[in-house]
Amino acid sequence: MAHGEMSRRENRQVAVAAATLGPWRTAAGVGAVVGVTDLVIDLIDGDWSLGMLAGPAGFALFFFFLVGTVGGRLRRDTGDRRLHKWANEHPWQAALPAGGGLLLLNTLAQLFLGDAGLFEAFFVSLFPAALLVTVAGVVGSVKRAREKG
Repeated sequence: MAHGEMSRRENRQVAVAAATLGPWRTAAGVGAVVGVTDLVIDLIDGDWSLGMLAGPAGFALFFFFLVGTVGGRLRRDTGDRRLHKWANEHPWQAALPAGGGLLLLNTLAQLFLGDAGLFEAFFVSLFPAALLVTVAGVVGSVKRAREKG
C-alpha cells in the first residue's frame, strides 16, 4: 500500500462516517410524509391488513435514505471537510452505506410488516437499494466533475 492510501477497512469506516453528513432530520420528515401519504392512499383503497404497512414503510425508508444521502453530497455548510472531500472523491463508495442500510431495513420491513418470506423480502428490497446507490453515485460523480471543471 502506497503512502497515503487507505486500507479497505479504513475506506469502509470513512464511507460510513461520510454518510453522517446528510440532512437526516429533513430526510426523516420527508420519509414520514411519503410513508403516511402512501398509507392513507392504501386505507382509502380499503384493503386493510397488517401487510398494507410494508409498502408505505418501504417508500418512507427509500425517501429517507435518498434525501439524507443525496443531501449530504450536495451540502457544503456542515460536517468535517475531510469527510466531504473523501465523499466527493469517492462518490460511489460514499453511496454504499445508505444502500446497505436501505437494503437491510427494507428487507426487515417487508418481512415483518408484509407477507413476504425472507428471500422475497430481500429481492424486493434489492431494486430500491440499487436505485438509491445509482442516484447518489451519479449525483456525486456529477458534482465532482463540475467542481473539477
